[in-house]
Amino acid sequence: MLTVQNLSKAIDGKTILEDINFELKSGSITGLIGRNGVGKTTLLRIMAGILDPDQGEVLLEGVNLSTYPLIKQSMYYVPDSMNVMNSYSVKELVRLHQSMYEQFDQEAFYTWLDRFQLPTNRTLRSFSKGMKALLVIILALSTQSKLIILDEPTNGLDVIVKKQVMQLLVEEVSERQLALIISSHHLQELEKIADVVMLMKDTRIDSMISIEDVKQSFKKVQVAFADVSTHSLFDKEYVEVLSQVGRVTTLLIKSNAVHTIRLLQDNQPLLLEELPVTIEDLFISRLGGNGYVS
Repeated sequence: MLTVQNLSKAIDGKTILEDINFELKSGSITGLIGRNGVGKTTLLRIMAGILDPDQGEVLLEGVNLSTYPLIKQSMYYVPDSMNVMNSYSVKELVRLHQSMYEQFDQEAFYTWLDRFQLPTNRTLRSFSKGMKALLVIILALSTQSKLIILDEPTNGLDVIVKKQVMQLLVEEVSERQLALIISSHHLQELEKIADVVMLMKDTRIDSMISIEDVKQSFKKVQVAFADVSTHSLFDKEYVEVLSQVGRVTTLLIKSNAVHTIRLLQDNQPLLLEELPVTIEDLFISRLGGNGYVS
């Protein structure tokens, strides 16, 4: 579907992206995570053809965005702010998108508008932040794009609508086999819908891991010992201390899980409980530990 090859970008003399390589597949949802300022939005804008890379290329179905701009009709980018559209009415936005996207499905657009009870005769200026976010996601789906790029799409949505929107996105990805990439700090939301998580760190892609691999390859446990000297068991390169409250330590075991858990059991813990591994655990482990704020 979409391939990013050897991508680099500097802005005002500062390297923002360096040697970025990855591929998005049809029928998949990719979550893009990383600390603030790491370059996620810049990467999304290059993928959408808004910014040009200094090096490398972005290919959509094998076609270079820079040399064949018309291929952009097959993708849609939703930025984190839609204030630029404030003066447009809903009907004007429909006409604008019909002029840009030949496959725009007006019937589906108004069906979704009715489903989420959004007004059809007002300008975006009168919409709440959540209503704007929802409308733009509906516009994106109505273009029938093969790739949708979302930058913090659920900001401002209440819990009920957020759940409905996520379900809608999952349905469309499954039915139409489109590709979806979502940059978000709402890690619990991504965990529910993403197939793959892509982690950015220090201008590069640190890792790209499927949710299934996270669950199978990593183990998280809470453990407590009466003897403080047993804390030396935690001092292994494949064991990450996620938190410690009193005697209770939460560990992320990144390999040798069976052996490590048996070793913990052999030292007669007061508590040993396995917990589900989350994307947040991965974020803390891979992107800098507790000193980092997402």
